[in-house]
Amino acid sequence: MILDEASAEFHDFFERHHAELARLAHLLTGETDAADDLAADALVVLWHRWDRVRQADQPLAYARGVVVNLARARIRGLVRERRRTMLFWSRFPEPVEGPDVAAIMDVRAALARLPFRKRACVVLRHAFDLSERETAQQLRISVGTVKSQTSKGLAELQLLLGPRAAGHLAGRGSR
Repeated sequence: MILDEASAEFHDFFERHHAELARLAHLLTGETDAADDLAADALVVLWHRWDRVRQADQPLAYARGVVVNLARARIRGLVRERRRTMLFWSRFPEPVEGPDVAAIMDVRAALARLPFRKRACVVLRHAFDLSERETAQQLRISVGTVKSQTSKGLAELQLLLGPRAAGHLAGRGSR
C-alpha cells in the first residue's frame, strides 16, 4: 500500500510540474526537443529518490535544481562536441542563421548567447519569477552572485535586444 501511495503522489507531482520543468529546460538550453527529454530525465531522477524528495520542504525546488544540473551538463557536452567538430571541420565555414520569428526568437537567441550562469539567473528570476534567495538556492550560489549575474545578464540582453525589449524582461521577478 505504501508503494501505491508513493506512486500516486509521484504521478500527481509529474502531472502538475512536468510542463514547467520542460519550460525551464527549454529556456536554459534553447532546444525544444531536448527540453522534454531533460524534464523526463529529471523526473526519472526524482522517482528514484522519491522517498526523500516527497518529504522535502520544497520538492519542486529540488526538481528545478535537477533540471538546471542536467541542462548544464547537456550544454557542456554540446560545447565539447562543437569544439571537436570545429577542429575537425575547421577549414569549412559554419552557416549562421538569424532568428526566423520576431520577438520570441530574438529573446531566445539573446538568452542563448549569455553564459550559462547569467542565463539561469535571468530565467529563474524573470521567467519563473523566483526571488533572489530562491534563485540562489536553486543554483547553489550566493544571493550576491544572483544579483550580479542577473544584473549583468540583463545588461547583456539590453545590448543584444535594445533597451525597450530588455526592460520588458526585467519588469517581472522584482521580488
